[in-house]
Amino acid sequence: MSKNPIYDESSIKSLDWKEHIRQRPGMYIGKLGSGKSSDDGIYVLLKEIIDNSIDEFVMGYGKKIDIKIKDKSVTIRDYGRGIPLGKVLECVSQINTGGKYDSEAFKKSIGLNGVGTKAVNALSESFKVFSIRDGQKKEVDFSRGELIEDFNVVKDSSTNGTEIEFIPDTDIFGNYEFQTNYIEERILDYVYLNSGLSIYLNSKRYFSENGLRDLLESKVNVEKIKYPIIHLKNGDIEVSFTHSNQYGEEYYTFVNGQNTVQGGTHLTAFKETLTKTIRDFFKKDLDAVDIRASIVAAISIKVQNPIFESQTKTKLGSLDMGPEGPTIRVAFNDFIKNELDNFLHKNPDTAESLYQRILQSEKERKELAGIRKIAAKRSKKANLHNKKLRDCKFHFNDKKDTLESKDSTIFITEGDSASGSITKVRNVMTQAVFSLRGKPLNTLGMKKKVVYENEEFNLLQHALNIENGIEGLRYNKVVIATDADVDGMHIRLLLITFFIQFFPELIKKGHLFILETPLFRVRNKKETIYCYSDDEMIFAKNKLGNSSEITRFKGLGEISPYEFKEFIGKDMKLEPIIINKESDISDVVSYYMGKNTQSRQEFIINNLKHEEMINESNIK
Repeated sequence: MSKNPIYDESSIKSLDWKEHIRQRPGMYIGKLGSGKSSDDGIYVLLKEIIDNSIDEFVMGYGKKIDIKIKDKSVTIRDYGRGIPLGKVLECVSQINTGGKYDSEAFKKSIGLNGVGTKAVNALSESFKVFSIRDGQKKEVDFSRGELIEDFNVVKDSSTNGTEIEFIPDTDIFGNYEFQTNYIEERILDYVYLNSGLSIYLNSKRYFSENGLRDLLESKVNVEKIKYPIIHLKNGDIEVSFTHSNQYGEEYYTFVNGQNTVQGGTHLTAFKETLTKTIRDFFKKDLDAVDIRASIVAAISIKVQNPIFESQTKTKLGSLDMGPEGPTIRVAFNDFIKNELDNFLHKNPDTAESLYQRILQSEKERKELAGIRKIAAKRSKKANLHNKKLRDCKFHFNDKKDTLESKDSTIFITEGDSASGSITKVRNVMTQAVFSLRGKPLNTLGMKKKVVYENEEFNLLQHALNIENGIEGLRYNKVVIATDADVDGMHIRLLLITFFIQFFPELIKKGHLFILETPLFRVRNKKETIYCYSDDEMIFAKNKLGNSSEITRFKGLGEISPYEFKEFIGKDMKLEPIIINKESDISDVVSYYMGKNTQSRQEFIINNLKHEEMINESNIK
């Protein structure tokens, strides 16, 4: 019989600040990741430093921020007041140290707990901070939170401000890579929320004059909206919204410049007060679902001491300002009631277009009501008998702030062999599998009733729990896992078309991915190398010798469950589906999924021949 482990004074451990951050990074920056997802840790590190520079701008100091990214190195320079020279060391290496505890110095800043910069320091293999104030400069260098050198103050004639250089630690983040599009998205949010601020990324300037109006114009095709964008701003609240021709509701919400991707109190207040104000204006008991159907809105508030539900600040918690001011709900009610009511009275044409859009949504909802009831019964029966969904234990909407829920993934596969292989080796806690039967329907240009009438899409919608919008989405990652051949590529396009047509916010919020699986296996008696491209295969063949065996995987079903375990584990390669403007979506999807055109036929034939020639010559 084994002895119980000894539990005495020697069992109690105390970690210093950097050790705790490095051992439990998820507590401070959420998940780690390799840079393929917009919420991966390397972007949180970037955000934590930029947030401090933004706070300087908000306080009225410095109208420019320079960001330079080269390979894995990041440099961020602002032109604010600069960290007080005598406190530079403490500000980047002592938890609960910073100027934001002084409410007069930083009244409405993003980060208030003094952790962000320290987390970047601890999680970087190289971290350097420079502060320039009134003709003097102070530099302090660290590595993985350990002090390397504390330099003396020297004279410097540069403009006041703070510069931080860091390289995220590969021991923590692995072989990561910065994706420029994700960084651009964050920078655009910053400039939309801070009119007059210039941010330069590798010398490219980002700037906004019209705030949230510019943000919304970047998210929708202005030629397809039902009425001109309504832009309201007064004091600490700014709102911009319109109705488009897409399905669902789409919101971009911010608190003190922080992108609260999971919404929170301010979003709830906006929805409630928007509904009430529109009902009162039109003197009609309109359904809230019809009022908000197809809405695209951006919401920004500035408050003192915001309460977030996690360190990564993605959701605003309950907030009652108490003696200092009204609750968010009351503040939004007053703002929307006054500003929107005044706007609609002054702009009767816009008001009429808004009303007609609501009536159109009401008509569409009633037409779908009967179909949805039938589809719901069919979904329940099909789920009982077909077992198309092999579910997991954790879901995105059950425990949003756990690492498990953030890792929750559903693989959409084709055929029984691929789904069977993934099912056998998946992590049952966080990974689910949904198997398709044959090629899905091409939904380009179709009405939403097709989702309910088509069994395959109805079951998929039900499995994802997105019938009423992506707020109920059960998985953080929706992964298309199809073969890398022509049929597999076609199925990918059909699925992407389906999501773009009916659930575009699923893509815009960064939830849709393609699973990358190897095209080749190159092995000899001592080593096996999996290759994701022709170039990798040639390199592997040269490394292992001409006598090595080369296998070309024609489909996922040819990959054994044992091998699949490696491809969907911690080093799983996911390619995000990224879209920016609705106009871009329409053009791309229409090109690939619309009626056959001569240009598309020539493109497919030429590229298919090119790929076949490359593969044949390489394998030979």
